Amino acid sequence: MLGKAAAFAIVMAMALPAQVQATGDPVSYQAATSAGWGAESTVPATEGSTDSGVERELTPDQQDLMQGDANWSARANLYHAGGGGATGNDSLGCRPIAMRTVATDPRYIPRRTRLFIRETVGMRMSDGSIHDGYWYASDTGGAIKGQKIDLYTGHGRGSMSPAMRFNQRRLTIVDAGRFEGCPPSWERQPSQAAMMASAATPAGAN
Repeated sequence: MLGKAAAFAIVMAMALPAQVQATGDPVSYQAATSAGWGAESTVPATEGSTDSGVERELTPDQQDLMQGDANWSARANLYHAGGGGATGNDSLGCRPIAMRTVATDPRYIPRRTRLFIRETVGMRMSDGSIHDGYWYASDTGGAIKGQKIDLYTGHGRGSMSPAMRFNQRRLTIVDAGRFEGCPPSWERQPSQAAMMASAATPAGAN
């Protein structure tokens, strides 16, 4: 009879793609789905939209990201600061930015990847502004393994309200390039030209 350690090793070998065990490299969307990680259905891209006209207002860059192939699929959790929530800076030493910062498993989604999460396009935030779908993988967490991401919503439990529909949902994620430094605040978003130039750089280039 197999010991507990041997049985656990067999289960893990079946659950994780071989490339993760062998090299620790990021896992592609295709590899994850072929291993059964993506067996659960993905929420339709319009799930997060509260503005019926948002698709008509997308930039050409956003339209390409909405229509192209997805790079990852992940189940989302929400987290916040204060009131028993997260404290301090993210894993890059940066101040977390509400509705921008994402915690990922860097073996699956590398840090410093600009993410375009389709379902969040059109989400109406607490200040009335509309989310453009861009998030930044700048944080990690011990409980975040494989196809899981944590979306940072801001200070206090109330900050989670606009994004609550995405909690425990599987989201569709597209690689929108790399970013340097810290995730930008909403007041100093990079120009469209800079975003497109960065999107042309593969996530594993640096």
